[in-house]
Amino acid sequence: MSALAPSVCFGAVMHERHGAAANRFVYRGAFLRLPLSALPTLRVPLLGTERANLFWVRNADHGARDGSPLLPWVRSLLAQHGLAPACDGEVVLHTMPRVLGYVFNPVSFYYCHDRSGALRAVIAEVNNTFGERHNYLVHHDDLRPILPADQLLARKVFHVSPFFPARGEYRFRFSTHGAVHTVAIDYWEGGEHRLSTRVSGSARPLCRASLMHWLLRQPLATFAVLARIHWQALRLIVKGAAFHRKPQPPLEETSR
Repeated sequence: MSALAPSVCFGAVMHERHGAAANRFVYRGAFLRLPLSALPTLRVPLLGTERANLFWVRNADHGARDGSPLLPWVRSLLAQHGLAPACDGEVVLHTMPRVLGYVFNPVSFYYCHDRSGALRAVIAEVNNTFGERHNYLVHHDDLRPILPADQLLARKVFHVSPFFPARGEYRFRFSTHGAVHTVAIDYWEGGEHRLSTRVSGSARPLCRASLMHWLLRQPLATFAVLARIHWQALRLIVKGAAFHRKPQPPLEETSR
């Protein structure tokens, strides 16, 4: 499948905490990859775009959060940071849809390509359990294409987990090998590798059969994400992980 085609990806999510209170878990996961230029006219059984369905992608859950279309929001953000000329191709949204009306997306990604299809920048749209959000915009300084082995850095400024401080840096890698799409995020703080996260999935065509497979495989996907977050938090408390109070969110909605 083309990396720019609408698809459903089935795979796994892995988190591994290093150092004190070490902890590791792997869960089955699924996500959508949606080219934003096609989103307004996308018609797939069981999937609603701006209309309720078993699976539902809602503009108000992303971007400006006011229900406005996502592609103009992405183009405007890229223009504000001087990236519009390099990112003049398709933008693909990697996200979890609402399932049975509910969603919690710890992170969604906007893959911003040039006209030749090369990846030039990525927006990581992060949500925490306090209802706050922040965008990390990552790219090479010279805006060259992002390759699978490339590591992109972003200073951590947004509180996500009470078991890590809002400082340090993220190191992102984005790769596609055949039909398999992978995001690797490593968190470093104080010169130490503190956390590894991997989100990976094999793409299938976005169709009724794929969505039915998702529904039968993970009917309570949203609730499972929240339940796992709280279960792993309990495990870390039992292991004696240090607790960090939530600071005020950053004043800027997007950081680089």
